[in-house]
Amino acid sequence: MKYEADASYVRRLDSEDNLARFRKQFHIPKTKSGGDCIYLCGNSLGLQPKGVESAVRQELDDWKTLGVEGHFHARHPWMPYHEPLAALAAGVVGAQPLEVVMMNGLTVNLHLMMVSFYRPTAERYKILIEGNCFPSDRYAVESQIRFHGFEPAAALLELKPRDGEATLRMDDVEALIDREGSGIALILIGGVHYYTGQFHDLARITRAGHRRGCVVGFDLAHAAGNVVLKLHDWDVDFACWCSYKYLNSGPGGVAGCFVHERHADSFGLPRFAGWWGHDKSTRFKMGPEFRPMEGAEGWQLSNPPILSFAASRVSLEMFREAGMGCLREKSKKLTGFLEFLLREMNLPGLKILTPSNPEERGCQLSLTLAKGGRKIFEALTSTGVVVDWREPDCIRVAPVPLYNSYADVFNFSRVLAAAGGTAKPDAAM
Repeated sequence: MKYEADASYVRRLDSEDNLARFRKQFHIPKTKSGGDCIYLCGNSLGLQPKGVESAVRQELDDWKTLGVEGHFHARHPWMPYHEPLAALAAGVVGAQPLEVVMMNGLTVNLHLMMVSFYRPTAERYKILIEGNCFPSDRYAVESQIRFHGFEPAAALLELKPRDGEATLRMDDVEALIDREGSGIALILIGGVHYYTGQFHDLARITRAGHRRGCVVGFDLAHAAGNVVLKLHDWDVDFACWCSYKYLNSGPGGVAGCFVHERHADSFGLPRFAGWWGHDKSTRFKMGPEFRPMEGAEGWQLSNPPILSFAASRVSLEMFREAGMGCLREKSKKLTGFLEFLLREMNLPGLKILTPSNPEERGCQLSLTLAKGGRKIFEALTSTGVVVDWREPDCIRVAPVPLYNSYADVFNFSRVLAAAGGTAKPDAAM
């Protein structure tokens, strides 16, 4: 696509955007002067849908007027509340409703999945991760390795880019799996890398892992709601994701979990059990024997948090209306426009870590500058631009297709150019 760095061109793009109506359904943070911020930080915390307040108030009112009867007689009865959410989330990650459940937090769910799917033996005990993965994943994996009596120094395999490169090559990933696969019990990789923004080829990784007898799982914190996923078709064993980034469930919102239907009735798998995972037809008989439900629901532990679920429901219904295919199409154009503007401004020392191939990234571009990156980030923040900083020198910028506009991207580029000394501040629209 041929882009132009021109305000009239930007206005035309926004006027032709079939998803532009969704922006009006979100609260946009304000600058000190009362205008809209340029919010490009949905990869860290999504914006609040305007419908959340009334959705949460409805649950509060039902609790106030119905008490415990709200489990059955609330407008959205609490007892089965998680079931329609599973169906909505399944549409986002490319799964069957049976394969998805919303529960807990991301790292809790990763631990629950590793209880069941990391089954090390004397010969096959290693876990393969990204060398610079999100720290929480490393903490979780290392603790699981030690829990099973192994040491990370021997049991942890790390994928690292080639010298002088920022991202992984899939040929190298597949070659390592082919070479080391007989000793790998579990492959656990981020779908989209939190720092570089690289979207890994999850189907290829899954095929390579299964070919060598490995269990394959993914952390989709930066992928769910960002890129098109086909977890069922790709034959992924399990996956977990948070919902407060692209899925706009609010800070600390309930996370999601996928377990492929191949494992739906694998009741012999070890698992940490809780009563909400018990067969719902006999749950209230309060018997001493745990009988897990079929599918991902069988990994639940406790009653779902209804107030948090209310926020998730509002956002997931918007995703159903918009469609992941349409969101992804806009995302490619929006992020491509951002990349074009960044390269066009010739900011000294600017480097884009994220792959240029749209198929190898979501909506996030990760930027570094040869010097002064932190000061430029602070200058952006002071002018009402919301992006985020990751040590040691990365500015992450994420134009989210559900609520960001082409004008947001254009104005960000003008403010960045001004902060870097290559344009005047009044160049924005």
